Amino acid sequence: MKPKKLEFKNEKKKSYKKILKVIIIIGVLFFSLIGYGVYWAFYDMNRLPKGKYLTEKISPDGKYTLKAYITNGGATTTYAIRGELVFNEKNNKTKNIYWNSGEDIAKITWTDFDTVVINDHSLNVPNDKYDYRNQ
Repeated sequence: MKPKKLEFKNEKKKSYKKILKVIIIIGVLFFSLIGYGVYWAFYDMNRLPKGKYLTEKISPDGKYTLKAYITNGGATTTYAIRGELVFNEKNNKTKNIYWNSGEDIAKITWTDFDTVVINDHSLNVPNDKYDYRNQ
């Protein structure tokens, strides 16, 4: 039979371990939520401003259309170009693939069926993206 003092110490250790695990889990969840909030607020390409339509180019095989828009952030920021990829064969679903600050024109060239060059930035569509905030 274990002495009562030893049993009490073992129970106390187990309680501390449970409390520590709960605190760690809550901390990880809290910081994950904060991290996602920062990403959503400042880096999510789906939250870019719409902008004013500039131009568009269709890929050589007709699967994609790249539309370019210019955004004006006001007196304190420069112009920016947003490139939107349109999936012509998938009910015109769209995806932002290009975002660059300090530009006011969009020079778009398709080099092959899946490669587009926007203002000297080459992207392999539909997976590549260019976002100046991540460079």
